[in-house]
Amino acid sequence: MLEFEKPIDALKRSIEKLEKIAQEKHLDYHERLTKLKERLAERKKTIFSGLSPWQRVELARCHGRPHTADYINALVENFVELHGDRSTGDDPAIIAGLGKVEGKNIVLVGHQKGKDTQENLARNFGMAHPEGYRKALRLMEMAERFHMPVVTLIDTPGAHPGLEAEEKGQARAIGENLMKIFSIRTPIICIIIGEGGSGGALGIGIADKILMLENSIYSVISPEGCAAILWKSQNAKEEAAKALKLTATDLLEMKIIDEIIPEPLGGAHQNPEETIKNLQGALKENLTKLNQIPLDHLLELRYEKYRKIGVFKE
Repeated sequence: MLEFEKPIDALKRSIEKLEKIAQEKHLDYHERLTKLKERLAERKKTIFSGLSPWQRVELARCHGRPHTADYINALVENFVELHGDRSTGDDPAIIAGLGKVEGKNIVLVGHQKGKDTQENLARNFGMAHPEGYRKALRLMEMAERFHMPVVTLIDTPGAHPGLEAEEKGQARAIGENLMKIFSIRTPIICIIIGEGGSGGALGIGIADKILMLENSIYSVISPEGCAAILWKSQNAKEEAAKALKLTATDLLEMKIIDEIIPEPLGGAHQNPEETIKNLQGALKENLTKLNQIPLDHLLELRYEKYRKIGVFKE
């Protein structure tokens, strides 16, 4: 449980305890329960309408948020996962395959974290190796050949930072993706569903439309890493989170992303079904719009979109 969720949990426990007593002893606590529930709703609204950037970071990392596999199971019909980069091997940190959304064929690529410690170790906590990025590019090029739009789901602390990944060409793999995805002649939608960390996110993050869940984050570095470099202490992580402008609201204001997908009050982990439904609506709307744009013009808009990032007028 996150620290700022504890007052909410305390009220929930009080309500559950009172309901149990009322049921067991056949007492009428209706009025008191009504007041407690009103207080709970008010407390939740107050807390979650004023979250700090660091609290958004905690929600983005929160156990229980839907992962790529959850969205696939709920939204993608007849999904067929494809493996391997046709060079060195497969990377379980990235799921990639074909399926149907709203009756339309798509290619879906996404980072996959684990539900428990064992799966997290198997998935490398969603941190991809070079073969993961090469697999993603292979699927995107296949999508271009068969005229299928691409949907990428981003949820990673970053690319795998280990020696093995560097030996296999981590920087080159991400760099090639950045270069080649710009010329993929099919609509691409990127959705940040949790953490969007550094080059690990950018490796599959070039898109015509970039969407973010309300409590997800997207940044060049983690707050802890930023604090260690600039403040020489991870104790400054909250200050770093604020300075990085990594929240969906900040990024929409700077026109780095195109749309915020709302989450249920309390975060995606409180109601995964509603979160998935909200994402489904946003995905359907944006796929419809992008499919109406001629491909030559689509690529021009994609190029211009990224050229404008970081340009400011005073």
